[in-house]
Amino acid sequence: MTTYLACMGTRPEIIKMAPIYRTLKAQGEDVQVLHTGQHEEVAQALYKFFDMDPDFQIQLRRQSPSLSNLTAELLQGIDGVIDKVKPDVMLVQGDTASALVGAMAGYYHDVPVAHVEAGLRTGQHEPFPEEKNRELIGRLASWHFPPTPQAADNLRREGIAAQQIFEVGNTVIDAALWVKTQMDQDGASDALPADVRRFMQDHAASRLMLVTAHRRENWGRPIQLIASAVGVLLRLHPELVVVWPLHPNPSVRADIQNAFSVLGAECRQRLCLTDPLEYPALISLLAHAHFCLTDSGGIQEEASAFKCPVLITRDSTERQELVDAGGAALVGTDPHRIVEQASALLNDPWAYRAMQVQESPFGDGHSAQRIADVLTCARSTH
Repeated sequence: MTTYLACMGTRPEIIKMAPIYRTLKAQGEDVQVLHTGQHEEVAQALYKFFDMDPDFQIQLRRQSPSLSNLTAELLQGIDGVIDKVKPDVMLVQGDTASALVGAMAGYYHDVPVAHVEAGLRTGQHEPFPEEKNRELIGRLASWHFPPTPQAADNLRREGIAAQQIFEVGNTVIDAALWVKTQMDQDGASDALPADVRRFMQDHAASRLMLVTAHRRENWGRPIQLIASAVGVLLRLHPELVVVWPLHPNPSVRADIQNAFSVLGAECRQRLCLTDPLEYPALISLLAHAHFCLTDSGGIQEEASAFKCPVLITRDSTERQELVDAGGAALVGTDPHRIVEQASALLNDPWAYRAMQVQESPFGDGHSAQRIADVLTCARSTH
């Protein structure tokens, strides 16, 4: 039996690691879960939802908000857990500080590292520091699991040996489809918080635009511009309703709420500003949304599982595959571009259908099994 240490600490990591955890456990492997504490508020509910209780948890004692302080604390904490577990394989996912430091700690202990969702690149400085994190993990990992041909090509261009690269799809699709199946069995509306459930019931015949904005580079003026565009869309399109889960940062919330303070009463009734949503609620809304406006990489992927068009409020994306497939468009934070593209999705049925990709470029729901097959085969030959 192989012992895996799955290192994760943020919402996207937990979601995308859960299918791998479930698959490896079903095959009788020993999978130890290390929660780094990077996202504490939302993490515990997700672990409970996925029946994936952490075996180890790091209690971060941040002395400052700097990345240096976070990195140092994570490295010391993860190092101690590796000493206790002595894993055969270190599992890391994506491009967070938890993933980078987990890969570094595994490398320091001579534990081979498996990098889930490898090879994503924008080729630019942004997003900072995630772009550099994933490049650095690429120099540390023994197994690279890119989700798409483009991601695999990126790794090959950077000199990663072909025998270390395994294109498998993205486990986010596994997770989203699994959650949708669970909700279809249990009742999707039960996943929504009370305020959102009432709002959706009151506007059942309307077209839903789901909006999320959380990236640090969009804080301040950019997020104010996004909010102003949403206000214009509500005025132009009486059939439109908007659900916007707000980032917990007080200044970000204030910028959004202030931007809508001038909105008329009729439009304001078609806008639901709510607290951050738990994962099942988000999937429920994505499955019913007409389209979404987002700066989230995860939502770009999840939306594609439900043929939901995506307008990306960034100037570049490390998930260019959905743009190339026609299911997403880069609109930045320019209100004119946002209004123009969103209005086309509301007014032009042909334009809308063209953005409903029939197959997600990110996976088919079987990525976790492919990853498990590669790892178990590799371990059996040692």
